Amino acid sequence: MERTPLSLATTRRLFLAGAGALLVVRPAGATPETMAAAIRQVTGGKPVTPGKVKLTIPPLVENGNAVAVTISADSPMTEKDHVTAIHLFTQKNPLPNVIGIRLGARAGKAEVSTRIRLADTQQLTALCEMSDGTFWSDTADVILTLSACLEDPV
Repeated sequence: MERTPLSLATTRRLFLAGAGALLVVRPAGATPETMAAAIRQVTGGKPVTPGKVKLTIPPLVENGNAVAVTISADSPMTEKDHVTAIHLFTQKNPLPNVIGIRLGARAGKAEVSTRIRLADTQQLTALCEMSDGTFWSDTADVILTLSACLEDPV
């Protein structure tokens, strides 16, 4: 087995350390404006009407690392009238678009439950796209006592 000369090994270590430093990515942090832009991107600028959607999340959350969220929509889920997509947006997480789920008429029920991480006290918006191309929404304010999504990778 051939040994690497010390100068080459040092250079390789310095290169890898430098490359690792370039890979450190800090969360950008969503804002109400970036959330609105993300919603416009999903809707294509079409109007969003409050109603038909229910966003269920605790109003006071002790720990933002695993927050239970349920989004449901009032829809018969028939071939002609069903929810085609469910989205969840946040104002202060690293990225505004947290969830994007596609559904079809065979889904049977327009409801999704999951756990998400929250970075701070903020407003969330649930958005449902219907098969007729309309968009419906619901919002919820959440107060957070211990934030998540804020770990410093360095």
